[in-house]
Amino acid sequence: MLPQDDKLQISHLSSVFNNTTATYKFYWFVSILDLLVKEGKTHMTFWEIISGMIAESWYPIHYFRLSFGKSDSLNDSSVCLQKQMDIPIDANQLELKKTINQNLGDTRVKSVLRVFTKNVPYRFLSPWITYTYDADVVAKSQVFYNDCLYAIKDNAIEINPIWKDYLTEHYSILRDFAFWNLTLFLQKRNPNVPDVPSKLVKPIQRDSLTKQRKFWNTYISSVGSMRCIYTGKPLLSGSYDLDHFIPWSFVSHNLLWNLLPADPSINSSKSNNLPELDVFLRPFAMQHRSALTVLYPKKPNDTIFEDYLTIYDSLPDLLRLSEDDFCNVFRKTFAPMVQIAENMGFQYWRKL
Repeated sequence: MLPQDDKLQISHLSSVFNNTTATYKFYWFVSILDLLVKEGKTHMTFWEIISGMIAESWYPIHYFRLSFGKSDSLNDSSVCLQKQMDIPIDANQLELKKTINQNLGDTRVKSVLRVFTKNVPYRFLSPWITYTYDADVVAKSQVFYNDCLYAIKDNAIEINPIWKDYLTEHYSILRDFAFWNLTLFLQKRNPNVPDVPSKLVKPIQRDSLTKQRKFWNTYISSVGSMRCIYTGKPLLSGSYDLDHFIPWSFVSHNLLWNLLPADPSINSSKSNNLPELDVFLRPFAMQHRSALTVLYPKKPNDTIFEDYLTIYDSLPDLLRLSEDDFCNVFRKTFAPMVQIAENMGFQYWRKL
């Protein structure tokens, strides 16, 4: 439920995302809120709003590779802009908006974005103004018919003054409202993707890997050294990077069974790419089997071992498995994830 207001028809605002078939309305609304609250604008052009839409949706599209659905143009438009302007996939949101706005004079850029000027500005107002045709919506909006949220004037909008204070005061709640509905929308289109809500925005900071690094340092100290499964180089305690076997951008977690020490050169080259399971799964699983065999008996109550309970019910039973059966546990875990990630557009890492 959105906060109520005796002077406003909150029920209309609450229904803006009903019967939504694409992500446009979610990002349109969030961009309007940001321009109003962060930049103090009550008059904003379609292009300003659209650049905010692109910036807000950039990370889930390019980094997490979420599917927005076949009828949604945000993905294709964003990919096209990234190629045209060579923008990094993890670009800062403010820099993204600045770059897009600075390139609106480029006819190629504007042609990519023009699709978002055709429907969403008008159909967003459907709870207040029953849609018939664009000109009718424009005319009614300009007199703030039915206390609609904004007026449309010459490829720009003007926030209805009676809504300004409400939108500003409840900015955080309204953004959460938009993202909650966006999550429900995207979960239906990404049913097998883990942790969709955390993939809608760029994380401010990744969780620390301190306890995972301590685990592998202890193992390496116990056995003397281990070899990188990718390069074959020896790894010493503290002289390695922790590699997410399946990219963090897909799994969105730091569970121990997906982490392994690797030569520092690997993190930059493997990056967000997938491992070839036929090549790397067995050596990966065998390193984990060795580490568990050495460390679990010494400290079986250490909570770090609970990570493995998400792929097998019992650590003692897991360690009693043969090498082949142990590998099969890992294969059953990783093979479906790799297939889903591949379907989403993740590429395989090719060893140089």
